[in-house]
Amino acid sequence: MDSVPKQIKDMEYFISSGVDAILISPKVAEELTPIVSKAFSANIPVFVLDRDVANDRYVQYIGGDNREIGRAAGRRAIELLGGTGNAKGNVIEIWGGMASTPANNRHEGFIEMISKEPGITIINSPKDGDWKQDLSYEIMADELESHAQIDLVYAHNDPMAYGAYLAAQDVNREANIFFLGIDGIPEEGVKWVHDGILNATFLYKTPGDEGIRQALRFLQGQPVKKRLILPTLTIDKSNALLIMRQHDIK
Repeated sequence: MDSVPKQIKDMEYFISSGVDAILISPKVAEELTPIVSKAFSANIPVFVLDRDVANDRYVQYIGGDNREIGRAAGRRAIELLGGTGNAKGNVIEIWGGMASTPANNRHEGFIEMISKEPGITIINSPKDGDWKQDLSYEIMADELESHAQIDLVYAHNDPMAYGAYLAAQDVNREANIFFLGIDGIPEEGVKWVHDGILNATFLYKTPGDEGIRQALRFLQGQPVKKRLILPTLTIDKSNALLIMRQHDIK
């Protein structure tokens, strides 16, 4: 769902219908917080998935540690650009939804790591790709025109990393740029790593199935954690093929 007004409208309907539980992945934190709080105040259990809200008025949050994923991407960027103490390079960062908590956490974790390396510079102003491949392509095309030297692209998800790659490929510059993404979906990011398009991706396990399990547990009277953080994994050439085989991706 890609519309804040639609999410609010749907939440209002669920509240008025008196549903047993609500699972929601808020598009942006601030605008969805009031309606999540309203459902909680109406004694409807709310399970917040993937993207956090601005308070803790819900039963449970389920998602990955986006700040740690950003740190992992930062560590890999340092490795690709020369290693600790020697890393140098011009980096383009392409944000997901800039009003969302995952994008901010993925940025903060990345900056935490690369700020230790004075030779690494993010050379673009913050640009919002809204998690979309086509918007990322446009952002990267503009940056390629503006910068003669780009060494690495860090995109907040795999489709945006792929969009940036396609923009670089269209001007024959992809071979000299490293591309990092996030998500690790087998048929997308993992395959792009295997095919040599992305240098690495970082697993963000989608929380929908776990959200259903946790909601059922709660409705059956069993205890659930306030925050359930799902594990991550760095995916590169060393393990991409194995993951593809596990998911029957060719």
